[in-house]
Amino acid sequence: MRAEPQRAPLDREGETREDQERGAGVADAAVAVSGVVKWFDVTRGFGFIVADDPEHGDVLVHFSVLQPHGRRTLPEGARVECLATWRQRGMQAREVLSIDLSQAVEEQRPRASGRSERVDLIASAGAFEPVAVKWFNRLKGYGFLLRASDGADVFVHMETLRRGGIEELEPDQPMRARVVEGERGLLAVVVERAEA
Repeated sequence: MRAEPQRAPLDREGETREDQERGAGVADAAVAVSGVVKWFDVTRGFGFIVADDPEHGDVLVHFSVLQPHGRRTLPEGARVECLATWRQRGMQAREVLSIDLSQAVEEQRPRASGRSERVDLIASAGAFEPVAVKWFNRLKGYGFLLRASDGADVFVHMETLRRGGIEELEPDQPMRARVVEGERGLLAVVVERAEA
C-alpha cells in the first residue's frame, strides 16, 4: 500500500504555510510600476491602474497612498508611478511616486445649486399651461407632472413647489405650470394650484 504524500496544513486563502512564509519576503519587496488609472471608486476609497508591464496586471491603489499628494481619488486615464508589492490577490501600491493628469479624463465638477438654475430658467419658460400630477415622492424631493397638451412627462422639484407655497401633491391632482426644455427633458420652473 502506497502512502499518500502528506500535505502541509492550509491557512488563509488556501495557501500552505510554507507558501506564505516563502511569499512573505516577496510581498515585502517593492517593485517600481507605472500605468494608467482604469477606475477609482471614491465611495469605496480604492481603484486600479493598468500596469504598463502586463506581468504586473492591475494594481490596487488605496486612497491612503494618495494623501501625501493631497488627493483622495484619481481620475480615469491619469498616469501613475508607484512602488507596489505583491499581496494575496495581486499587486498593491505601497507608495505613489508621481501622478500625471495630462491625459486624465476631466473630472466632473460639482454642479451649481439646482435652485439658482431653476430660478434662472423662469425667464425662458412658456406661459402657464394645465398639468396633472403623475407622481411625487416627498422623501426624494421630486416627481413628475403630465402636460395636458401632449401627455409628456414634466420633472418637478420640491423647491419649485415650495416657491409656489405647495407642500403636498396627490396623483391626478390638476395644477398649472410654466415649463422649459431642460438638459434632461421638460422641467417645471413655476407651479401653482389650478383655479377651481
